[in-house]
This record gives sequence, C-alpha cells and structure tokens, in this order.
Amino acid sequence: MNSQQITYLVFGLVLVLALVFDLGLLSKKNQAITIKQALNQTLFWVALALGFFVFMWWEEGQKPALEYVSAYLMEWSLSIDNIFVFILIFNAFKVKEKFYGRVLLIGVLMAIVFRVLFITVGVGLVEKFTWLLYGFGAFLLYTGFKMFTANEDEEFKPEESKIYKAMQRFLPLTSGDGNGKYVIRENGKPLYTSLFVVVVMLAAIDLVFALDSIPAVMGISRNKMVIYTSNIFAVLGLRSLFFLLRGAVSKFDYLQQGIAIVLVFIGAKMLGEHWISEWIDKNTQVFISLGVILVCISGSIFYSLFMNKKGGLKDTIDESVK
Repeated sequence: MNSQQITYLVFGLVLVLALVFDLGLLSKKNQAITIKQALNQTLFWVALALGFFVFMWWEEGQKPALEYVSAYLMEWSLSIDNIFVFILIFNAFKVKEKFYGRVLLIGVLMAIVFRVLFITVGVGLVEKFTWLLYGFGAFLLYTGFKMFTANEDEEFKPEESKIYKAMQRFLPLTSGDGNGKYVIRENGKPLYTSLFVVVVMLAAIDLVFALDSIPAVMGISRNKMVIYTSNIFAVLGLRSLFFLLRGAVSKFDYLQQGIAIVLVFIGAKMLGEHWISEWIDKNTQVFISLGVILVCISGSIFYSLFMNKKGGLKDTIDESVK
C-alpha cells in the first residue's frame, strides 16, 4: 500500500468516525442547537481538518499539505458566503428551528455526493483537455469581478428560483412541514413537504457554489486528494458553522469582496501559470497563494466588523434572527 492509498484510507476512517461522533454525541434529533454547541462542533471539525493537514504533511510532504490547507481555507471562506443563502431559504419556507439540524445534515451529505461527482468529472476533463484550465481561469476572473461589483440590493429569492419552480412543476408539493417528515400521504397520494424542498435546494445551491469553488481549488492544486479532502472537510463543517454564525454572518459585509479578490488572483494565476512557473517555483507559489487567501479573507472579515455597515441583506437577516 503506497502513501497515497494510506492517506485515502485514513481520511475515510476519520470521516466515518467523525460523522458517528458528530451524530451520536454532538447532535440530537429535532433539538435546537445552542451557540455553545455550535462552537464545540465547529472547533471539532476545524481541529479535525487541521489534524489531517498535519498527517498529510507527515505522510505526503510539505507541498501537498500546504496546498490542502490553502484549498481548505478557500472552501471554508466560501462556505461562510453560502450561509447568507441558507438563511434566506430557511426563512422563505418557514422551517422550524428544531428541524434545522436534521435538514442541514441531509442537505450537506447530498452536497458531498454531488461534489464528489462534480470533482471527478472536472478533474477527468482537465486531465484529457488541459486547455480547460484556461477556461476555468477566465471564469474565475469573470466571477470575481462580478462578485466584487455586485449590487447588494440584489437579493436571492428562493421561492422564485428555477430549482423551486422545477419542483413545483414535476412534484406534488405541500406547504406544510409534515411535522418533521419529508413525504406525507394524503388520500393515498404522496406529497412532498417544505422540508424536502429545503433539503433539495440546499444541495442544489451548494452545487451552484461549487461551480466557483472547485475551479478555484484546481487553481491551487491539481492533486485529486487535495481537492477531494479539502472540499469534503469544508462542507462537513458547514452545518455547525451555520448555527455559529447565522446571527453574525450578516455583519461580514465585505467578505464577498475579499473572496472576489482571491478568485481574481487564482484566475489570473491559472491564466499566467506557464510564465509564472518560469520565474517562481511551485513551492513558493503555494506559499504565496496561502498568504493571499489568509490576508484577503481575514482582512475582509475584520474590516467588516469595524465598519459596521448597514442596509440590504444585513437588515433582512438581522430581522429574521431576532
């Protein structure tokens, strides 16, 4: 068994044990999660991800380990941005707080399955058609510029989304939550509850976010292990991060701009990789990428906290969590 197979095996075992621990000890069915519980769960997943970083350094070496932690930080910061949309989805479909944990768990597990498929297809295509990396780079430049200049008054409306309209068209839906059930029967016919709708929307929205995040990770590393593990660890921590930050995330007004700068940086790096590699070695490039990610994300969060900006989405979310 080679080192890469050992790393995959350890990752799989850690993942299974962590899920059992999280579900069995840290989470209880149909119970609202407190800030303290959310903090403990968030620290648990972050510590696990950083512990895997140490193991990866020991087993695979410095470069893959630094690529992994850079990709993880990139995905983690993007997952904070996801929480804005998740809050809007829960509010739009009037989900009771006691069902948040279970709905988020199923949505996250579905998102992991979709991401694994998405990564597998994406990496396979890049291995066959390397020129696609230039397309990804151009896409990240466009996405970053669009994100940086986005009008904050443009608010996502879940009930008007194409995903929800498609479900309305093809599935018999009911506005109720079925007292925690995803499917109920009425006159012998199945009806899909609002909880089912929310689970599907969470997974689908995360897949939309993956259109940005996975190319961004591929701009940091081509190592499939790095891409898989960083994505999965970041997504698994999303549920606890939601409960920890749902009241405060609206104060990160400039996080979007910080993420946008990182996306533009990685996109430019992908487009100019041939010339950059002639002047800067790969190890140094990894250190530079990690530094840019840390500075932009932490800087945008601290700047947001000090600026205390008001308006638009912030007021909407603040009002919803009172």
